[in-house]
Amino acid sequence: EKTGKVLEEFCRCYKEQYGVALFNSVRYEIEGNGGPQAQLLHRKLPLEDHVIYSGNIFQYIEENKKWRNRFCVVPHNYGLVLYENKLAYERELPPRVLVNSAGYKILTSMDQYLELVNNSLPGVTPKSGHSPILKCPTDFPLILWHPYARHYYFCVMTGKEQEKWQAVFQDCVRHCNNGISEDSRVEAPAFTDAVRRYRQSKEQYGTWDMLCGNETQILSNLVMEELLPELRSTIGPRLKGKAPERQRTWIQISDAVYRMVYEQTSARYDAAVAGCEQERPRLESTIRTDMDQIITSKEHLASKIRAFVLPKAEVCVRNHVQPYISSILEALMTPTSQGFAEVREVFFKEVTDMNLNVVNEGGLEKLVEYMEKLSHLAFHPVKMQSCYEKMDQLKLEGLQQRFDVSSTSVFKQRAQIHMRQQMDDAVYTFETLLHQELGKLQGKDDLCKSIQRILERVLKKFDYDSSTVRKKFFREALLQITIPFLLKKLAPTCKGELAKFQELIFEDFANFILVENTYEEVVLQSVMKDIMQAVKEAAVQRKHNLYRDSMVMHNSDPNLHLLGEGIPIEWGEEYPGQPEPEPAADRRRRAKQVVSVIQDDEGALPYEMGSEALLQPHSPEPREQQEPSPGAPPSSPDGVEGIRQALAQESLGDGVEPIVQHSTPASSKARADVPPEVEVTPAPPRAESPSPAAGTACHRPGEQETGEDMPPLGGECSPPQPTGTTESGEGVQTEF
Repeated sequence: EKTGKVLEEFCRCYKEQYGVALFNSVRYEIEGNGGPQAQLLHRKLPLEDHVIYSGNIFQYIEENKKWRNRFCVVPHNYGLVLYENKLAYERELPPRVLVNSAGYKILTSMDQYLELVNNSLPGVTPKSGHSPILKCPTDFPLILWHPYARHYYFCVMTGKEQEKWQAVFQDCVRHCNNGISEDSRVEAPAFTDAVRRYRQSKEQYGTWDMLCGNETQILSNLVMEELLPELRSTIGPRLKGKAPERQRTWIQISDAVYRMVYEQTSARYDAAVAGCEQERPRLESTIRTDMDQIITSKEHLASKIRAFVLPKAEVCVRNHVQPYISSILEALMTPTSQGFAEVREVFFKEVTDMNLNVVNEGGLEKLVEYMEKLSHLAFHPVKMQSCYEKMDQLKLEGLQQRFDVSSTSVFKQRAQIHMRQQMDDAVYTFETLLHQELGKLQGKDDLCKSIQRILERVLKKFDYDSSTVRKKFFREALLQITIPFLLKKLAPTCKGELAKFQELIFEDFANFILVENTYEEVVLQSVMKDIMQAVKEAAVQRKHNLYRDSMVMHNSDPNLHLLGEGIPIEWGEEYPGQPEPEPAADRRRRAKQVVSVIQDDEGALPYEMGSEALLQPHSPEPREQQEPSPGAPPSSPDGVEGIRQALAQESLGDGVEPIVQHSTPASSKARADVPPEVEVTPAPPRAESPSPAAGTACHRPGEQETGEDMPPLGGECSPPQPTGTTESGEGVQTEF
């Protein structure tokens, strides 16, 4: 019932905003209003046939309250795919669980997690001395926490592993949060404007932390934001058992409700989108026929609203916004510019190190090897972490409460996505220019000089594009902070008077001109001049290496963008001295890995608890430990002490610390002490590949399952089964 009410109102907003977005898209197409031309090239398919990361990690299985070693794969679309072990992955068995991490937070301490869990169910807090909701067998947990959905518990053995996995998980969250395609000029703005309009109707004007994921996930969050407090007040007092058990039950209830909401939301939203798409040809025909009249009508409406609103808006801006713009801008500029400077430094260091190694180790063959590594630098979460963490310094202090900014995470993640894009653009431009030069070079000296010359050329382009991207980011962030504040301030005196302007819109144009949208544009114009001036002054003062607007690079490399339209470069297949290229079919089935695995799979891993205890060599199912006799004292429900002892014995037996291994490209010769599968990880096969498990519809994860279009959380391939039905007693996680 709640989902139906929310979606009915949202879909009405969406239908209204769809017509406006379609008009703006067609107008942009006809008039064109692009900004400065980017100097760096943009790669279209940056991670095709690549795996970001894979490795072993402990996962806590809630069904039987035990920790299990899992093989985790992060494919190119940043889903988390958990297999029973590496053998199951290589045999193409269905994964245990699929996780879309949109909306999750990565926690690295039990105290952080327990605080969030205690706050989720007010009045239910375990007494001191009582067992908490979860025990971790090591000091290095990694917990994926979500306000509505199920939580995922992992742990590793060392601090270095924890840092590496945290960087990988954060990259997954960052990517999945950005789930709305920016390529869509109609659906995406219509959706985000409809969400904003719906929340404003509920007197919620500030930034929203849960605007993350794909459209269905965001709408599910919208429903849960209203539904969860009602559920908590209704169900919370009726929960039975000790505090940890009640907390555990509440998490399961919240997750079950979230999944039901997701399914209903998906169906309703898809129907709304289909209805708008069906109307699109008729609307677009009207727009193209009557474009001039629509623009004239809109300008007439805007002039009337401006005369009514602008005096009040200017007073509000002068008294409540203008004095704080420079403070907000400085708070944004410092960490953002430091992050982009670190991107430049990492890129410079990687290319310079490559140049030295190529000269010292053997010319072209080594160049090909290093270029294969460099080409995916932007998607290496560990190497990019030093850039991303600069944004952790972003604090708006008292400004955050004044302007109703619930969290700075929205701005942090947006800046980090820009950093990754700029790094990839710089790398792609560098490799394109170098690839063009290779045929003209004679010997190592020429190669070294050419690399250095191209590096300097790319850095100049990077500085220009970085300045352009940052100035745009600062303007957008300032608008995102100030506009909701102004709308909230002006609402009591202006919002009730807007209805009288409706009669100024011709009925034929009512689908493309909305009074509310025009009113917001007038409010935006009232503060835009001050924001533009503040950013311009920062550029004139050369603060944080920003270029002045008057400095424009026009077609400095007229042929460069033509090069970027060519076939993607395959370094390992184009030059002599490399292994024979794989057939196309084999290449599709295998994927190079961006980040090297931490562990060597030869022998038992330090935290595998004895691989023979978890997996029989020829069986995909784990073998449970022997059941204790009826007279024996019961063990801890979490098995923590037993795991600790096993871990200690295994670690002492090996006598070695885990070693971080650097991946070797597929083109180089594998070392004798490292198995080939460490360097080259099989990619998930095509969707048509048959599953080895007879009688099920399972298959290896594809785009929809592990990326932006999958359900909001982990999903199990096999049909739902009651817990404990498997032979091992572990059960299958029943997720979608």
